[in-house]
Amino acid sequence: MDSASAAEMIARLEANGDYRVLRRLRPPKTLREAPLGTRRAILVDVETTGLDCEKDEIIELAMVPFFYTHFGEIVGIGAPFEGLRKPAKPISSEVTKLTGIDNAMVEGKAINPDEVAAFAGTSLVVAHNAAFDRRFLERFCHAFAGNPWACSMSEVKWFDEGFESSKLALLAMSSGFYYDKHRAVHDCYATLELLSRTLPVSGGQTFPALLASARRKTTRCWAEGSPFDSKDVLKRRGYRWSGGEDGTPRSWWIDVPDADFLTEKAFLCAEIYKRDATFPTAEITAFNRYSERVRPVT
Repeated sequence: MDSASAAEMIARLEANGDYRVLRRLRPPKTLREAPLGTRRAILVDVETTGLDCEKDEIIELAMVPFFYTHFGEIVGIGAPFEGLRKPAKPISSEVTKLTGIDNAMVEGKAINPDEVAAFAGTSLVVAHNAAFDRRFLERFCHAFAGNPWACSMSEVKWFDEGFESSKLALLAMSSGFYYDKHRAVHDCYATLELLSRTLPVSGGQTFPALLASARRKTTRCWAEGSPFDSKDVLKRRGYRWSGGEDGTPRSWWIDVPDADFLTEKAFLCAEIYKRDATFPTAEITAFNRYSERVRPVT
């Protein structure tokens, strides 16, 4: 069937109102050079042997450069960096089932951290779950600690835009396309497709919304020493629990915009501590957000 016939059939099905057709996402055409006057960012994704960055390892890394205007319009995609890496211990069958990567695929393969650093340069790094990818990548290639980061999963208000999940595969299906999952570069292309689109409720462009969030400074507040019976109040307000394993306070915490810090302090003093109190805080920017380098001051 030729493309014209397929397009006609799809149009008829969707016009019926009872059907919705998912299109397969094809790899985009790549540019050899950045368009004049644009900025460069990279979309990254890693596959790993597990979830713990202290003991698990990267087995695949993909970085896809893309170019955007001053206003945040994505205008081109560059050639990707892709690499497989043999870990110190064999890849488990569970990880192979999840990622599609087995021990034979990584045999004799390595990724050079210096090449990774050179490819990334000083570009903005975007990941769909930066809290996961950044921790692994900073341990593997220390240069990533100097890059600003943004998270397309947590910094775009997907739920406000009518999506039921912020998971990449479900966002794609809700947006009318599917892609070859399991491999890191395909995840990057799917994320870039979403970032290139218009948000369905607000009508704004997705990547400019992400950029605005990444550039915003926030303050992390740890409600250290809060009474146990205040936990439900804190949870309802958006606080999350930290067990202190990363060296930060063992307490409930929240990130608030700088402009809202005094309001949050007033809430903690009035509703939680019931007195004038101090508590640990830290400044969060794109350069330390999602990293293990956030440390409190009191």
